[in-house]
Amino acid sequence: MNSNGDGLSIKVLVVDDSVVMRSVLARMLKGTPRIQICGFAKDGAEAVEKAKQLEPDVITLDIEMPVLDGIAALKQIMRERPCPIIMVSSMTYHGAQITLDALSAGAFDYIPKEELCRATTSLHIRHVLLDRIEAAARSPLSPCRRRLVPNASPGWIQRSPSALSQTQPVPKIITMGASTGGPKALEDILTALPGDFPVPVVVVQHMPPGFTAPFARRLDGLCEVRVHEARQGEPLEFGTVYIAPAGKHLTVFTSTRSPCLCVSDFPSDTLHKPSVDVTMLSVAHIFGRHSLGVILTGMGNDGLRGMTAIYESGGITIGQDEATSAVYGMPRACAEHGALQKVLPLDSIADEILAQVSVHVR
Repeated sequence: MNSNGDGLSIKVLVVDDSVVMRSVLARMLKGTPRIQICGFAKDGAEAVEKAKQLEPDVITLDIEMPVLDGIAALKQIMRERPCPIIMVSSMTYHGAQITLDALSAGAFDYIPKEELCRATTSLHIRHVLLDRIEAAARSPLSPCRRRLVPNASPGWIQRSPSALSQTQPVPKIITMGASTGGPKALEDILTALPGDFPVPVVVVQHMPPGFTAPFARRLDGLCEVRVHEARQGEPLEFGTVYIAPAGKHLTVFTSTRSPCLCVSDFPSDTLHKPSVDVTMLSVAHIFGRHSLGVILTGMGNDGLRGMTAIYESGGITIGQDEATSAVYGMPRACAEHGALQKVLPLDSIADEILAQVSVHVR
């Protein structure tokens, strides 16, 4: 990440009870002209106070700390002085569950603590950390957003979304893709679907291995629809949400009876695994004009090829708008390439999906 010469910087507050971790994070952030470490805190209570005193643009926040833990500190900061918070989380099953609680409570994103300390991946994880801090600083919640994106507005779209045809075929499958900010967005949409939702839903959320199973279990406890991590060869069923397993691709194929799911390592040359593109391309191929694709908040452009394929096959394409996206990257790429028929705020997407499939239950 390079400074653009405008002299602007992102103020970061680093919070961790470990001297070693504070040192690791400081080493990764120092030397980047765009980023200024404005302070350190060694527990959650100190983090709450320094968030008010130092007014950081972004906070990196450990989860397990004395005095006040990371979740309690997160909730208090979001009430008293909201700003984007990146959780430094454990890769254990317990750590994944707590991280998902943090995302639901308003955390912007997370980064695995184990990778931060692993020398063999330090260069890669430093780039990941810097990218996430930059994205957080540009998100709607960040105090420095207007400094970094002076012309920011809810309208990046260069092409107007096309209207849905009155003869639009009824969807037989819903496919959703998301990255940064996606867990909370997906929770908002999926909890609004009824238990007798008449089509299957396939979800690709960028997550590291070990996180998608707890994510699916969490959603299953919150939703009326059934939610679980997708399994190799299982048939698609109505009223069920299938979460693509982290580290694997998820595609749809036809069997002698009905469409089924395939979990595999191929293709091997994608930036993300699971990939939104890989899943949506297979859905467009099998279901064509009976597909409905939804692209949600996230960095990058994964999903552009898949959403374009659904659009060109005659299916329905919906994108989350900029104002409600934690990161307007994936939806923006689809909007700018004319692959979206509707651009909607997050709280309208579930209603639109229900409207599109309602003909099934009349």
